[in-house]
Amino acid sequence: MQEESTVEAVQEGELEAQGTGSATFPQEHALPAPSELDQVKAERDQLIDRLARLQAEFDNARKRESKERQDTRDYAVSNTVEPFLGVMDNFQLALKSEGSVEQLRSGVGLILKQMEDALRGLNVVPVESVGAQFDPRIHEALGSIETKEFPDHQVIEEIRRGYRIRDKLLRPALVRIAINPSQVSE
Repeated sequence: MQEESTVEAVQEGELEAQGTGSATFPQEHALPAPSELDQVKAERDQLIDRLARLQAEFDNARKRESKERQDTRDYAVSNTVEPFLGVMDNFQLALKSEGSVEQLRSGVGLILKQMEDALRGLNVVPVESVGAQFDPRIHEALGSIETKEFPDHQVIEEIRRGYRIRDKLLRPALVRIAINPSQVSE
């Protein structure tokens, strides 16, 4: 019974306090002092400013990285193209020449050698074909020729040269292979 009367008294006191407007809030719901509020607002403004600066810095870093990547691509392309400019110049000179067919053929042969040297400078090398055993990883067979002069599956004709850069195949060599009916294929 005592508990009920205490609860009623507390409730009445709260009602009276609410009616008079002199209610006190518990300590946990108290409003911060004006100086604390100003301090929190200043800290918030600093954090917003810092966030804006970090966003701008990130955006600038992303733009700088993109520009550096493009510059690297341009540099790589220019280093790749440069050796071929001399080859193009020589082709233009060959087209303007008025020599004999043999002179033209000799000139084109020199240009071809210059082109091969340029490719070799880029670590691009031809795939071994004629005389090698057929390898489907680096050769593409376009046909076969039945013969008893060569071992079975030996490359006897290269139709189009294949190339690799270091260990990576750029394109397979198109070849014809020997089919020797006297040998048993494995």
